[in-house]
Amino acid sequence: MLEGKALIEDTDMPAKMQIQAMASASEALDLYDVLDYKSIAAHIKKEFDKRYGSGWQCVVGSSFGCFFTHSKGTFIYFTLETLNFLIFKGQ
Repeated sequence: MLEGKALIEDTDMPAKMQIQAMASASEALDLYDVLDYKSIAAHIKKEFDKRYGSGWQCVVGSSFGCFFTHSKGTFIYFTLETLNFLIFKGQ
C-alpha cells in the first residue's frame, strides 16, 4: 500500500472521504499496472459509487486538463507516485 505518499493539490472533501480516495487509489495501483489508467479509474469510481452513491467520476493520468462542475464537498485532486487523480461527483 502507498498511503502517506499522496500529495493533495486541491480538495473540498471531508477528511474521511479524502482518506478513502487515497486508499482507493493505492489499492487500485496494487491491483493494476501503473499504465492501465482506465482500470485504475474504473476501480476508484466503482468504490466511490458503492460507498457514497452513484454519480462519481474519476480521471487518472500523468497529464490532463479538465473543466467541470461538481457537487459541493465531493472534489479531490491529488498525486500518488507518478499519477494524478481527479475524483468528483457531478451535479
